[in-house]
Amino acid sequence: MANETGAPALLKDILGPSALAVIAEAGAAASPRFDRAAFLDAASAGLGDLSIMQRVRHIADALVPALPEDYPSALEVILAMAPGLNHGFQAVAVTEFVARRGRDHFDLSMAALARLTRFGTAEFAIRPFLADDPARTLAVMLDWTGSPDEHVRRLASEGSRPRLPWAARVPAIKGEPTLAAPILDALRADGSVYVRKSVANHLNDIAKDRPEWVLDRLGTWPQGDAGTKWIVRHALRKLIKKGDPGALALIGVAHGAEVEVRLFAATPSNVALGGEITIGAQVVSTSAQAQKLVVDYRIHYARPGGKTAAKVFKLKTFELAAGETISLGIRQTIRDFSTRRHHPGIHALDLLVNGRTMARSEFLLLESPVPAQ
Repeated sequence: MANETGAPALLKDILGPSALAVIAEAGAAASPRFDRAAFLDAASAGLGDLSIMQRVRHIADALVPALPEDYPSALEVILAMAPGLNHGFQAVAVTEFVARRGRDHFDLSMAALARLTRFGTAEFAIRPFLADDPARTLAVMLDWTGSPDEHVRRLASEGSRPRLPWAARVPAIKGEPTLAAPILDALRADGSVYVRKSVANHLNDIAKDRPEWVLDRLGTWPQGDAGTKWIVRHALRKLIKKGDPGALALIGVAHGAEVEVRLFAATPSNVALGGEITIGAQVVSTSAQAQKLVVDYRIHYARPGGKTAAKVFKLKTFELAAGETISLGIRQTIRDFSTRRHHPGIHALDLLVNGRTMARSEFLLLESPVPAQ
């Protein structure tokens, strides 16, 4: 998305002046007790210098002078406003009012978050309640796993993630990232992809600190359900890329394989920044039986001073018949990202089959970038 100048729009602009106008109109339509002018004055002041999550909190605070002074009455207006919002981040900002003003009204606020999360996730707003009283809040969230609303069930998992992006860490969960395990168990065969993805991401968070716990826990999950299998595979994606034997075993893959790699190369072997390479491989089975293979590739990015930084990419997961030969290929553009800057030099390239390095190649990143078209 671009703004009127043609430049890419900033994420924070989602909560710009037009969003404030929508929130103000929703408030005015919800109740005559909502002071539209007071909200716009408070919300507009200093908005331009704030990041997206700072704007969420700023807008939540700007709702205070626009709403009734007593929290229960103000919450009635908030709940009535939510259907009138037209973007999830607008609802996140309104939901943040509960986090900042409702912590002394636990039951009322929990019920409100369950209602509001369908309009814009309440995963950020629930974090202060988890920090205040993790046991009590997790008990409510466990009850939410039985909700008929997928948004509420997802909130149970997503809101309790140990490493939830953009959210404040919860001291108790940071210290013991497995506290929400009963929630994950309850949702392990959920019918909603939206919920299952959250459960998998939650487990992936835990795996960064407690990989053995995740492997042991998932090893107890019955995998007759297709949704559960999906969660297990997605939750273990980082461990699978690392070639962890336990993670590979849980998805039915042996550590290593009976194969021969007859071709593995990057074409062209010299590439400029902005150019494209094709990574090709020919894999031949040397087994008398069919094998399930997870094939990835790893690029060792050149860094200043002769150092390197490795990153694993997915290539293909498939079954290779006895004696079968398969040709694999993938294209990759070598370009800079905000999270990855490229440097000229030799880039080593590994082919990984079931967690083991089976072949190595390289390509040279040239000094000069590809000319702009």
